[in-house]
Amino acid sequence: MFQLGKTIVSEDIIEKEFVCNLASCKGKCCIDGEAGAPLEEEELQILLDIYPKIKPFLRAEGISAIENQGLFITNEGEFETPLINNKDCAFVIFDENNITKCGIEEAYNQGVIQWKKPISCHLYPIRIMEYSEFSAVNYHKWPICDDACTLGKELQVPVYKFVKEALIRKFGKDWYSELEKVAKTFIET
Repeated sequence: MFQLGKTIVSEDIIEKEFVCNLASCKGKCCIDGEAGAPLEEEELQILLDIYPKIKPFLRAEGISAIENQGLFITNEGEFETPLINNKDCAFVIFDENNITKCGIEEAYNQGVIQWKKPISCHLYPIRIMEYSEFSAVNYHKWPICDDACTLGKELQVPVYKFVKEALIRKFGKDWYSELEKVAKTFIET
């Protein structure tokens, strides 16, 4: 672990390699698991504001889950996206190859909204834990992402580079530049 500003960062994000391999996993991270995607408090209002624009992109099952549970739920005091039958994220859609996509991100890609998706999804496989004095930046290892680890190793893409855009979105360009400097020292040693 090392400190960057008000963050404590796991070396795993520099040392581990990762590139999503949707052709292999079909986006299982959006349809497997025990909980929805974590949401930050400021994202709740965004979801409320954009829902009418993203609703046409969603599946009927997702709309039903949202209408029954709300755009977000609380689980052990944390906000997260609702699930369809305790499985799929309510915002999941499928492409012609049955690969999961995010309905929010699809609306973003088509220029309908300006918000890409929840930061927790954008950052994955990095998970952020917020504490009163700092944020912990950790690599989340999940067996369904083994193909992503294999592809990342093959392509030699460290986790922090794979999620560069999301890390800049979360912590800013200066923070990311400092992370790159730390990563360079890891490579040199």
